[in-house]
Amino acid sequence: MIWELAYKVGVDSLGIWKPYLFPSPIDVFNSLKELILDNTLIIAVIISLKRLIIGYFASLIIGITLGLIIVRYKYIDEHLGSMILGLQTLPSICWLPFAILWFGLNEKSIIFVIMIGSIFAISIATESGIKNVNPIYLKAAKTMGAKGFRLYYNVIIPSALPSVISGMKQGWSFAWRGLMAGEMLFATKGLGQVLMAGRELADISQVVTVMIVIVILGLSIDKLIFSRIESNIRHRWGL
Repeated sequence: MIWELAYKVGVDSLGIWKPYLFPSPIDVFNSLKELILDNTLIIAVIISLKRLIIGYFASLIIGITLGLIIVRYKYIDEHLGSMILGLQTLPSICWLPFAILWFGLNEKSIIFVIMIGSIFAISIATESGIKNVNPIYLKAAKTMGAKGFRLYYNVIIPSALPSVISGMKQGWSFAWRGLMAGEMLFATKGLGQVLMAGRELADISQVVTVMIVIVILGLSIDKLIFSRIESNIRHRWGL
């Protein structure tokens, strides 16, 4: 209602904005209906989610492994810890020229940008979670004979899980940014391509429609997966 009121006042009454610069919710709904009816949106969502899932799960494996290695070896922590933090500040789109030169204009480039956008957030969260494990847990475990792999598997990793889950959620958001960066530049299909098509046609309703779809997908997956995992872990640890 606020959106429609702003449109009526700003566009129809005062003429502050032009209709092609500020769409009404009705125009966005009509655009959404058209994209669904011609299967453009459904195909784009499926293709984008496929790329996102592949890239994100790869970054999950690499990021957690990298975080464990950094914590395990002091030399690597001293020399790579700050570098990873610095690389995390780089926007995903900065890696796109490397991706194109290394892999060409194909799926591999998009997946690489998705991976590189979320790996560092996950590894930093893993490192932080492990370093902040309550020392009394480690002492108690060692007193009972736990060491090496058993110490990590039974004590350290479970204790670090709340922080790791937060890193996974952050990595998920960065993965979306990497996906959009790649698809908006050279993908033939996907949500990013639909977004760029709306921009090139000066169809602001289509642009806003894709933005809303991305927000809905992100929130839905967060509620269905990450929030449930986080809630279960917090319940288990009495938080």
